[in-house]
Amino acid sequence: MVDYKARIQAEVEKARMFLSERDEVREKAIKASRDVIKHSGRMITEIQKGDLNKAEEYLRQLKEATERFLELVRPYPELYYSGMAYNALSEYVEAIVLYDIVTGKDIPGYEELGIPPTPYLQGLGDVVGELRRLVLEEIRRGSYDKAWEYFEVMEAIYLALRSLDLPEALAPGVRHKSDVARRLTDDTKAFLIDLSSRERLSRLLESK
Repeated sequence: MVDYKARIQAEVEKARMFLSERDEVREKAIKASRDVIKHSGRMITEIQKGDLNKAEEYLRQLKEATERFLELVRPYPELYYSGMAYNALSEYVEAIVLYDIVTGKDIPGYEELGIPPTPYLQGLGDVVGELRRLVLEEIRRGSYDKAWEYFEVMEAIYLALRSLDLPEALAPGVRHKSDVARRLTDDTKAFLIDLSSRERLSRLLESK
């Protein structure tokens, strides 16, 4: 007769060990993800303040924190493709892409960053909101050409995301971010056109 009791106990123990190992890694990964999010936020804040030297300092820390995080989760698909990982990595993408846009560099792709495509798309969507803040700051400074330049990048991101037709299960949050990007892009465009019209009218009146 088969010893079911022993067999069941053995398999449950194997499952426990398997899951316990992943739980330990998950706890470490959660702590590591907080560092990624922290450095991303600090870097974006410095970019918005215009302190690119400080942003570059955080960039180094962000890359180191992200590499530590990826080393933890890459061997475990259930963690690597989890919401926890996507959240941290999308913040990473947002900071990296925004920095490269502001400094006039070509932006990296998800393969260059060594991350899955979904958090890359999520991060791109979030860049639109940060670019809108830069547009408003350039307008405050009277730098309308620079404001339009940032707007064109906003629009490029939105149009690229809009072209996707992916199910929510495959690319969670991407459709929502595309919808938000559309609203931000439309509002910013209307605002810039209105300001440009007023500026032309002001110049016309001054010339008379």
